[in-house]
Amino acid sequence: MRPRHRAEELAARLPPLLVAACRVAATVASGVHGRRRAGRGDGFWQFRRYQSGDAAALIDWRQSARTQPLYVRETEREVTQSVWLWADRSGSMAYRSPAAPPGDKRDHAELLTLALAVLLVRAGERVALLGGGMRPDSGERALERLAAALGAGSDSLPAPQGLPRHARMVLVGDFLSPLPEIEARIKGFAALGARGHLLQLLDPAEETLPFSGRVIFKGLEGEEALPVPRVETVRAAYQAKLRDHRAGLAAIARAAGWSFARHHTDQPPETALIALMGDLSQP
Repeated sequence: MRPRHRAEELAARLPPLLVAACRVAATVASGVHGRRRAGRGDGFWQFRRYQSGDAAALIDWRQSARTQPLYVRETEREVTQSVWLWADRSGSMAYRSPAAPPGDKRDHAELLTLALAVLLVRAGERVALLGGGMRPDSGERALERLAAALGAGSDSLPAPQGLPRHARMVLVGDFLSPLPEIEARIKGFAALGARGHLLQLLDPAEETLPFSGRVIFKGLEGEEALPVPRVETVRAAYQAKLRDHRAGLAAIARAAGWSFARHHTDQPPETALIALMGDLSQP
């Protein structure tokens, strides 16, 4: 089954009331905290270059007359109701332990990302793939473009890029890169005013190291093979190191004003989606 269809089936299993509740919560929180939610045609935000697919009625002819390219007006609502998504497709995401469900971590990351996009579009949001060369869009066209672009890229962290102020981001990956590299990337996005959510996705075997006896660990990103005579002797140290790494991720997210959560490939994907939708409904 195509990832797009699997994502739509997953999103369909979540009750529509959940999406509606998140939208209501966001509206209530906006009123309490005084956050602006200007509508189309109100609250001018910025000019941007005209792109294929934009309605001609959105072109600002006065601004466009000053320069050769055509420009359209973006309102505050169009920007603040846009979510940039990213799924890790690096080599480490190709891992799947023998006892894990079908599909490697990359498959699960793509499924979660697409299903989240379906939910967001259903809730009236606009979505785009971070680094995918697409501007935020809504509806069927947005989902088709995101699904097509999701298979590209192999970086373990999203590449730096300019984003509008108050952009919202959801990053799904194993985040096993060195913490200083992750911190620098998150700080860069946070400096732009972006609010984000990190979802660490791991195979259950990466969490528990359930193997026994002599095991040869082969790197998926060019690392040298590591033979371990008795895995049992290093299990406790490995688990402690992973806990420290996760605590570091949580601290990086917290310092940037972001949220952090973890998810295993053997857990129901609905649990991660519900948590993400809840995070995205916060002001």
